[in-house]
Parts: sequence; structure tokens; C-alpha cells
Amino acid sequence: MDMLHFKLELPLQSTEHVLGVQLILTFSYQLHRMSTFVMQSMAFLQSSFAVPGSQLYVNGDLRLQQKQPLSYSGLDVRYNVSVINGTSPFACDYDLTRIVAAYQERNVTTILTDPNPIWLVGRAAEAPFVINAVIRYPVEVISYLPGFWEMIKFAWIQYVSILLIFLWVFERIKRFVFQNQVVTTIPAPAMPQGELYKEHIS
Repeated sequence: MDMLHFKLELPLQSTEHVLGVQLILTFSYQLHRMSTFVMQSMAFLQSSFAVPGSQLYVNGDLRLQQKQPLSYSGLDVRYNVSVINGTSPFACDYDLTRIVAAYQERNVTTILTDPNPIWLVGRAAEAPFVINAVIRYPVEVISYLPGFWEMIKFAWIQYVSILLIFLWVFERIKRFVFQNQVVTTIPAPAMPQGELYKEHIS
């Protein structure tokens, strides 16, 4: 399984302490099979503790969430925009509440599941605060609207499968009917090929 190992060291003075972490990791999420889809996504992590820490360790899965199926044809880039507008001069564009709220309005998002945060204490003086994260990319089931020819292809495969089963059942029934004389039958003698036609001279 593919995964990301992320490590961040934050320099701190001896008088500074960390009691909580709010972390946003941004990703470029791309699909190239069945549906062509490109978006800028994120994983949000928030943890707080009562005692100062020296390190935060996180281990989770980046999962795709869909509110509607993707399109089959064309390149879908409706969400290929930065989650955080880094060029904006306005402080409101960096407000965490607004960033998360705008992100949740999307029909397709990513989320960090089962992060299992571990808070380590006992930071030495002048030592940095460390964030260690392991993020896995598991296999996903993607919902999309199939195209016409794809529907025809799978419909034909299903039709042939049902047809073969029907022919096998019909052959078994026909054999049973004739072998067990369920229907009254009168055998007719085979007529030689030469007697099918006779010449009449008038």
C-alpha cells in the first residue's frame, strides 16, 4: 500500500509549550481510469491535551468521500483549486472555520480516518516540537456514471451468460420430456432419400 511519511519540526524556546495541534495537509488527488478527475484536497487533524507535549504521532488512512457519482466522460477539474487561498491579503481567507466549511460544501472530498493520535511528553529545553504522520492511500471504490458503450458492453456480457444458462436448462427439459414420454409421441419411420420424389409419366 502506498503511504506518505510526514515529519515537521517546530523550533520552540524553553519558555514555550505546545498543548494542541491543528494541522491541514493538502493533496493533489487524481483519477485516470473510468473517470478522469483532478482535485486539490486536504486532510484535517486536530488534537489537544492537558499537558505540554514533545511530539505528536499520527497514523491514518486518506479516504475519498463522494456525495454524488463522478462523470464518465471528459476531464473533471471543478475542485482543482487550492483549499487555502495563499495569495489572498485578507485575514478572513485564512480562518480555519471558513476553510473547513467551504471544503465540506464540495461533493467530493478526502478525509483522514482513524488517525489514532499519540501525544508524547517530556520535551527537553530548546528541543523542537515534532509532528510525525504516516498517511496511507488505501484502495478505493469509486462511484461514477458509466457511458453508453460501457453499459452496452456489460449488458451484452450479462445477456450471453443468461442465454447460455437458458439453453442448458431448455436442453435438459427437452431431454427429460422425450426420454420419459411426458408428451405422447409417435415415431415416424425415416423415408429413404430417393423416395421423396417420384416421376409420373402421363
